[in-house]
Amino acid sequence: MTILGTRTLHWASEADCAASAKLLATRAALRDAYVELHGTLGAGKTTFARHLLHALGVDGRVKSPTYAVMEPYELPGGMVWHFDFYRFNDPQEWEDAGFRDVFASRGLKLAEWPEKAEGLLPAADLRIDIELLEGDARRVTLAAGTPRGLELLA
Repeated sequence: MTILGTRTLHWASEADCAASAKLLATRAALRDAYVELHGTLGAGKTTFARHLLHALGVDGRVKSPTYAVMEPYELPGGMVWHFDFYRFNDPQEWEDAGFRDVFASRGLKLAEWPEKAEGLLPAADLRIDIELLEGDARRVTLAAGTPRGLELLA
């Protein structure tokens, strides 16, 4: 991934995670972005995705797509697809599930564990790495891989 710009954040608590998600949700460029979420188990990838989806207007419970691989959301601002490739093992599943068509369409795509689908995914507009620190704290690195990603960092 070519990195055009980065920003590092410190989340002292989940409230900081929620605030970052709300700020990202205000960016117009997010509507058609591809965002990758990286981090170890328990780092907060799904928590961030949930806060972002709620900030974008998803009502009610946001399910983790760990078993379904993908959860779609139809919102007034457009479609959002939340992927979790943790249990993804077979590239043929990519074709069978129609993921190529999803990624070719308009809308926001959020992907947890994108490394499990490496070689099948497009270049990320924004890569978010969440690193566990002491207690509830996290170090978060945002890296823009495209001009759209740079808009998301602004």
